[in-house]
Amino acid sequence: MESTDFDQTASNPRAQRRRPDCGTAWSVVASLLWLPQAALLATAVQWMATGRAAEVGGLALGLLVLGAAKAWCEGHGMRLSFEAARAQLDTLRAQVVQALASSSPLDTRRVPSGQAASAVAEQAEAIVPWLSRYQTAMWRTRVLPLVIAAVVAWQSWVAALILVVAAPLIPLFMAIVGWRAQAASQEQMVQLGQMNGFLLDRLRGLTTLRALGAVDATAQRLRAHAESLRQRTLRVLRIAFLSSAVLELFSALGVAMVAVYVGFHLLGYLEFGTWHGRLNLGQALFVLLLAPSFFEPLRELAAVWHDRAAGEAAVQALQDMARAAQPLPGALAVSVPRAPQSAARVTLHNVHIQAPGVAASAAPVHLDIQPGEHVALWGASGSGKSVLLAQIAGLLPTHQGQVRVDGVPMEDCNAAALRQRMAWMGQHPHVFAGSAARNIRLDRPDVAEADVAPAMLAAGLGAVLQARPSSSLGEGGQGLSGGEAVRLALARLAVAAPQAGVLLVDEPTAHLDPMTAAQVMQALLQLAQGRTLIVATHDPVLAARMDRVVPVQGAEVPV
Repeated sequence: MESTDFDQTASNPRAQRRRPDCGTAWSVVASLLWLPQAALLATAVQWMATGRAAEVGGLALGLLVLGAAKAWCEGHGMRLSFEAARAQLDTLRAQVVQALASSSPLDTRRVPSGQAASAVAEQAEAIVPWLSRYQTAMWRTRVLPLVIAAVVAWQSWVAALILVVAAPLIPLFMAIVGWRAQAASQEQMVQLGQMNGFLLDRLRGLTTLRALGAVDATAQRLRAHAESLRQRTLRVLRIAFLSSAVLELFSALGVAMVAVYVGFHLLGYLEFGTWHGRLNLGQALFVLLLAPSFFEPLRELAAVWHDRAAGEAAVQALQDMARAAQPLPGALAVSVPRAPQSAARVTLHNVHIQAPGVAASAAPVHLDIQPGEHVALWGASGSGKSVLLAQIAGLLPTHQGQVRVDGVPMEDCNAAALRQRMAWMGQHPHVFAGSAARNIRLDRPDVAEADVAPAMLAAGLGAVLQARPSSSLGEGGQGLSGGEAVRLALARLAVAAPQAGVLLVDEPTAHLDPMTAAQVMQALLQLAQGRTLIVATHDPVLAARMDRVVPVQGAEVPV
C-alpha cells in the first residue's frame, strides 16, 4: 500500500533522525555554550589566585549571561523537538489507522483489535522520546566531543589523547548491549500486544466463558501472560542498567586519568604534553572542567538508549501491522451519495477463488448472472463460496480474472462506486452496543430514521422488539438469539436494498431451525424482487427456491 509505505514517506522516523531538526540544533548550541562558560570560570579562578579578584565582576556577569542563554536555548530546543516528534507520531498513527480502516473486513490475517489498539495508542508513545530525546543526544554526541577534544588539545595534547582513547570504548560496548536491548524491547511489545488482544477477546466472550465454567482456566492463562510480560520487562530493564554501568565505568576512568595527569603536571612531575610550557592554574582548571563535559553527551546517550530500542520496536510493530493488512479494493476512493439502482448484470470471467494467505483455486469460475436473476452458489463448507461472494462484492481482491457489474470491471478505480450498487449480508453480523434502530441504520447518512421501521417489519423483527422498543442491545449481540441476529442483518439489508441493484447474501439460514430459516428465506425473497440476488449456501431448501444453482469447486448440484 503506497499510502502506508513508511520507507518511502517523509514521516519515516528512521529517515528523520538522520538529519537534525531546529530543536536539535538549538540543543547543540546550548551545549556548546558551556565552553565559554568554562573559560570564564577558569579565568576568574586564575585572576583570584594572582590577586586580581576585584576584576572578576565582568567575568561573573558574562558567566550569568551565558548561563541564561544556555538555559533558553536548551528549553526552546526541547520544546521544538517534542513538537516535531509529536507531529511525526500523529502522521504515523494516521497512516496505520488508514491502513487498518482500508483493509478488507474479511481478511483472516487482520491484527486483533486489542493488539492493534495497544500498538497504536500505547506502544506508539515510545516513538516520541526516541525522536525528541534520543535524536538530540545522538547529535550532541556527534558534535560536542569533537569540539571539546579540539579545545582541550589546544591546551594539552596528552589530556586530549586520553579522552579520545577512552571515548570509542563506550559506543562499542553500548552497541553490543543495544542490539540485545532492541530485541528484548520487540519481544516485550509483542507480548504486551498479545496479552491485550487476549484480554479483550475474553472480555467479549465473558458470558460464554461463565456458561462453560472456563473463567478459572482463562484467569490462569491471563496470569501466565502477565508473568511472561513481567519477565520480559525486567529483562529490558536489566539490559538498560548494564548499558549505563558500562558508560559510567569508562567515563569515570577517562576523567580520573585526565585529573591525574593535570595534577602531576601542576606539581612538576610531568613536564610534557603541552604546546606552550607548563599549564597555569586557570588552564589546568579549564581542562578539568571540560573533561566531564566530554563524556556528558555519551552519558546522556546511554540514558536514552532504551528509548531508541523501544522507539524502533514500536515503529517496527506499526509497520508490520500496516503491511500485513489486506487492502480493500477502492477503499481510499471518495464515496458518492447512493441513488436508487435497478437490477444489474454480474459477470465473472476466469475468476480464481483466493482467500488471503491461501493459494488460488485451480479451476477458474465463469459465470453470467442476468439482471433480476436469483442465483445460489452451492457447495460444502470450506469450498470457497463465501470467498467468491466477497470477491464479487469487492471485499477481497481478485488477483486472477475479472468481476464485472453491468460491464464495469471491479477494480480499484471503480470498486467503491460498484459497492454502492450492492447490499451485503454477512454470515456473522456484528451487533454493536446500542438500540436496534441504530444497529440497523449504522449511522449511514443515506438511511433515514423513517426507513428503519419498515425494514424491521420486512425482516420479521417488529414483533420481537415491540415489547422493548427503547432497550439497548449488548455488544456482540447480547440479548438476541441466533435467529434474531440474522433478522437484524436482514433488516440492514432491507434499508440498503432500495439503493442496491445487487443483493449479496452469505449463508442466511445457517445454524437456524427450520421454522426460523423458512421465515428468513421468505423475507429475503420478498426483498430481492426485481433485484439480482446471489446467495452463498449449502441449504438445499434455499437453493431450490433460487432460479439457478451454481456449484463451486466441483460440488454436486442438489437434486
